[in-house]
Amino acid sequence: MVELDRRDSALRERMDDPDCDPARLRRTYRRFDIVNRLVAGWRHTYIERLRPRLAASSNARLLDVGCGAGDVTRAIERWARRDGLSLEVTGVDPDPVAIKSAEDTAGRHRSHARFLRTRAADLDEQFDVVISNHVLHHIADLPGFLDETLGCCARDGLVVHSDIERSRFAYLGFSALAAPLTPGTFIREDGLLSIRRSYTAPELRAASPEGWLVDSQAPSRLLLHREAHSA
Repeated sequence: MVELDRRDSALRERMDDPDCDPARLRRTYRRFDIVNRLVAGWRHTYIERLRPRLAASSNARLLDVGCGAGDVTRAIERWARRDGLSLEVTGVDPDPVAIKSAEDTAGRHRSHARFLRTRAADLDEQFDVVISNHVLHHIADLPGFLDETLGCCARDGLVVHSDIERSRFAYLGFSALAAPLTPGTFIREDGLLSIRRSYTAPELRAASPEGWLVDSQAPSRLLLHREAHSA
């Protein structure tokens, strides 16, 4: 039986191996949109948390940190456009394969999203909303990462990091869900490792600096968030 009572941050995912199969890696990035639509809960997060903040600005800007292939970035751009909001979206990721996949997909979908191969810490810009998806469990220096993302946020902005909540339900559910949907990718294998590396709500609260709040969201999600003006 897989150990889930404690967080195993030493596990290494196949996608993080520089010698992993590049073709399989590209397929993995292309299929992330399926998984995120089913389990990441960004539509609800957009409606409840992001849209009110974006609507308060006439020319809002959003940054997606560790954007991968950019499916969440583009989804928020699309929802904002349907809601009549003026929104400029930017995705950043240090992985060149991820950024190439994001740019190619954006072109096919006629997205105006900007994708940059860089890190949040290297940006000299500010945004009304800063988000990340499935990034927290990868971060060794969580307080440092949170400071970086908060530093990208405008004075009255909002930072929302969404990640998996480690649980037996999440592990078994994802194992069954991913098997038929993601053949020929790293998604199922790495997803199960990600769950083992992820936090529970009490663990994430204990690991986060003062001022950050943790909320649970179905199914098996954690939202770590903060208002920029409370810094």
